[in-house]
Amino acid sequence: MAGIKLIVGLGNPGPQYSQTRHNAGAWYVNALANDYSIPLQLETKFFGHVGRGAIGGNDCRLIIPNTYMNESGKAVGAIATFYKILPDEILVAHDELDIDPGTIKLKKSGGHGGHNGLRDIISSLANSRDFYRLRIGIGHPGNKNQVTNYVLGKAAPNEQRAIEESIDEALRQSPDIVSGQHDKVMQSMHGFKANL
Repeated sequence: MAGIKLIVGLGNPGPQYSQTRHNAGAWYVNALANDYSIPLQLETKFFGHVGRGAIGGNDCRLIIPNTYMNESGKAVGAIATFYKILPDEILVAHDELDIDPGTIKLKKSGGHGGHNGLRDIISSLANSRDFYRLRIGIGHPGNKNQVTNYVLGKAAPNEQRAIEESIDEALRQSPDIVSGQHDKVMQSMHGFKANL
């Protein structure tokens, strides 16, 4: 039962993106850092803001890449290589179009599903897909041609509240995720739905 040694929060850098749906993974890692008093500091050799601390008694590193989403693998590859962290010891938190706002799922491995951050991370890990994903539901605009504007836009207030509730639920379950109780978390998250 491998634990998680690195948690990655995906997003785009800069204030113009900080409140957009595509930054849901970064919201989660920022909240995690805040809850566990883990300061995040820019480390240029890792292309991101990095912290280290204990989550549920287990040592864990956090990183929010400061590259654009489609280059997220630069940060993940650099820090994983430096600290010899294996793909199945990595959790990547990201926005997920395929599930509704207010829902979250924990998943191991799989493809990138068109998510440019995941695509670049898979490439940076020598095409390994064995890392865990915390999928934070943001819903789908209903038309694939609207996806780019949708993920780079702000959620409606009721959807934003639902996303934040799902992140709160992920925070509650983070000690179990980090300690390797992934089956338990998958089951418990499966039944969670915030109210829109």
